[in-house]
Amino acid sequence: MSNRKLIRTTLADVKARRDEGFQQRDRSNGGAQQRGGMPPPRPSQSSSSSSSIQIRKRQPPPTETHAEIYYYKKQIDAHTQMVLVLLDGEEIEGTIEWYDRGALKINRRSAPNLLILKRNIKYMFKAEDRVSGSSPAPEDEVREFHTPQS
Repeated sequence: MSNRKLIRTTLADVKARRDEGFQQRDRSNGGAQQRGGMPPPRPSQSSSSSSSIQIRKRQPPPTETHAEIYYYKKQIDAHTQMVLVLLDGEEIEGTIEWYDRGALKINRRSAPNLLILKRNIKYMFKAEDRVSGSSPAPEDEVREFHTPQS
């Protein structure tokens, strides 16, 4: 068994070290007091004494969110019937078998399977979301609420 002691810093220790650092910086600036209690200006990049201080630049957002890949994978796994509307207005209905960067393979029940280039797809949606003339519009639906009778 060793005689090592676990040392934990307290918030008071951290504040004291920070205050000491501010006091040392004020002395190095010739004791000049800043107006309005503002901290002293940051040293320029050219000074060799401040080479240990690095300024972090904000990272740009990622160019790829992988949302498209997630959506395709979800529809493939669930064998969801999809409707693809092409640029010329033609609608193709089927399930997505696989995809790659530039194309989708669509399996259709009563027709041959197709390989469709993504650049020819205007948009796509689930076949179950298709609005049909026989189903009532959402505002026309009758909603019944059952209340207990007294």
